[in-house]
Amino acid sequence: MSYYQHHVFFCVNQRGNCEGCCNDYHAQAMRDYAKARIKELKLSGKGKIRINNAGCLDRCNEGPVIVVYPEEVWYTYVDQEDIDEIIESHLKNGQIVERLKI
Repeated sequence: MSYYQHHVFFCVNQRGNCEGCCNDYHAQAMRDYAKARIKELKLSGKGKIRINNAGCLDRCNEGPVIVVYPEEVWYTYVDQEDIDEIIESHLKNGQIVERLKI
């Protein structure tokens, strides 16, 4: 059994020569928002959800990315509303958000 129900990695990488790096899309702010929201909903901790920073996940051409384990679902996002939808649909209710899946 996994230590966490869901482990979410936000690429927050910023390469000097990369067009479209995740951090160009405010990835750190989106990760911070997700982490705070999960804590606010009391969904963080052992057996629940963990939000982490990740270095480059090597999908720069697909916009900002996150990956959710153990399902290995990759998402892109535009704003906090997209993050909220991933939290509500996938992390809380187990429904993959097809429109954001990559």
